[in-house]
Amino acid sequence: MTGIVPLIHVPSVIVALKTITLFLGGLIAFFSFKAYRRTGAKPLQLLAVGFTLVTLGSLIAGALDLAGTANIGPVIDRGYAIVVEAALTALGFAVIVYSLYAQQ
Repeated sequence: MTGIVPLIHVPSVIVALKTITLFLGGLIAFFSFKAYRRTGAKPLQLLAVGFTLVTLGSLIAGALDLAGTANIGPVIDRGYAIVVEAALTALGFAVIVYSLYAQQ
């Protein structure tokens, strides 16, 4: 159908959600690292690293996705954004799982 005005501007929604993800993921990583510094518990350090990776994956994927749709620089296939996000999310969750089993 032509002539229908979309109710949302998808790039704006992506930016808003990625900003929220960056803020919340950053807070979790910050408080985990702060707890590590206070206690010296290695699992808390790993937890901070894991959440940092997950948060960075989301941020980088959002940036790649928007760069691919904004026609700036070389055209980036949106599939790369998904691969980057999935890889960093998987690695981050692996570190988080390991942090839950790591011994002091």
